[in-house]
Amino acid sequence: MKTYKALFYLLCISAIAAGCKVSKDIPVPQNATPATFRESPSTDSTSIATLPLHAFIKEPDIQRLVDTALMRNYDLQLALKNVEAAELLFKQSRLGNLPSINMQVTASSNRPSDNSLNGLSSSQFLGTRHIEDYSAGLGLSWEADIWSKIKNQKRSALAAYLQTAEAKKAVQTRIVANVAQGFYQLMMMDAQLLVAKRNLELRDRTLQIIKLQYNAGQVTSLAIQQAEAEQILSAQLISQLEQAITIQENAISVLSGKVPAAVDRQSTLNSLKTPLKLPAGYPASMVSLRPDVKGAELALDVANAEVGIAKANLYPSLNINASAGLNALKASNWFTIPASLFGVVSGGITQPVFQRKQLKTQYELAKIDRERTVIQFRQAVLNATAEVSDELTRIQRLQQQYEIASNRVQTLQQAVKNADLLFKNGMATYLEVITAQSNFLQSELALAEVKTSQLIAAVELYRALGGGTVQM
Repeated sequence: MKTYKALFYLLCISAIAAGCKVSKDIPVPQNATPATFRESPSTDSTSIATLPLHAFIKEPDIQRLVDTALMRNYDLQLALKNVEAAELLFKQSRLGNLPSINMQVTASSNRPSDNSLNGLSSSQFLGTRHIEDYSAGLGLSWEADIWSKIKNQKRSALAAYLQTAEAKKAVQTRIVANVAQGFYQLMMMDAQLLVAKRNLELRDRTLQIIKLQYNAGQVTSLAIQQAEAEQILSAQLISQLEQAITIQENAISVLSGKVPAAVDRQSTLNSLKTPLKLPAGYPASMVSLRPDVKGAELALDVANAEVGIAKANLYPSLNINASAGLNALKASNWFTIPASLFGVVSGGITQPVFQRKQLKTQYELAKIDRERTVIQFRQAVLNATAEVSDELTRIQRLQQQYEIASNRVQTLQQAVKNADLLFKNGMATYLEVITAQSNFLQSELALAEVKTSQLIAAVELYRALGGGTVQM
């Protein structure tokens, strides 16, 4: 009876102690984000990041590629496996309050020395020189959750599991952005290839005219050589673009988890529309959506839990052990009930006294790690805010650059027509014609690059704000 009372007192002590909190959590810094983005000082709280993926990216070709990539991309599959592994660990941690139970069955035979005490005793009292022992039983061990140590272990496992989920989202958003950007670059190369082919046809006609003038004695052989050099350069540009298109198609195929192959596409760069309105909302909404920032916030949860665990290790722990089963000296009596039954119950409180300062050091290291995590969270928010501001600036400036590049294309297009007309009438030299054609070619190539940069910047802003994690 006294034993049960002692165990009852121990349980009461553990219940009271379990309500105590040995460490104070550090909250997530609330002043880490600015009120508005640098290039978006408006009070509009709407953010494009809240749009589902198919509502933001409306091109069917890109939607098809993104859907395939989200199903087959190997990086995303690895991230999913990490989530599954963390989920198993979290489920296991939820059983921390339950006792551990072990079953053991043993059989032993011991032949002591005839001159030993055991040998003389067994020979005299048991009439045998062999001592046999047969045992089967269950052992139970349970640790009371004093100082919320087990609770913090569960909390740490949950935060770690959620971190892997956020990491998977980060991979997903990057894949979406990479596929869309890769497709835009492919469209740019297609457009540039058409420009290069038109330019080659223009150079061919110019070369034919120069040859006619050479035969008429109006120009020298130098004019033919320079025209041929420009023709060769145009042909070389076509080959380079065709090579780049194949490599880009291979890259998109790999992102989609497929063997490198041609990418089917119906869209052209001219058919793609540049988004005119791209609201960014408030930085606070970005923090709640960006996977890397959410992961940093969850890392602080892990750090708080680890500090609690390290602190609890400095305090007493209550363990209760019990075992029961069957025990006999002869196999024939092993299962004789109740004579072979036995039971043992014990409980104790363990207080670390001297551990060469290991527990104290672990606690101090846990606090330092938590302070480091706070700094990393602030850094993640700062980097995310800078990324959004960069993309907002890029979008604004690229719109200005596109207007300038478009005006330049129109001007040089007219210059090519005028130069060709003047050349045919003997009022312009072949050098003026070649120069006009070269300038027009470079302006068209640059215009395609600027428009592609606009499309890519829109996707990067969507990703930087945390878009792409909302399901289609």
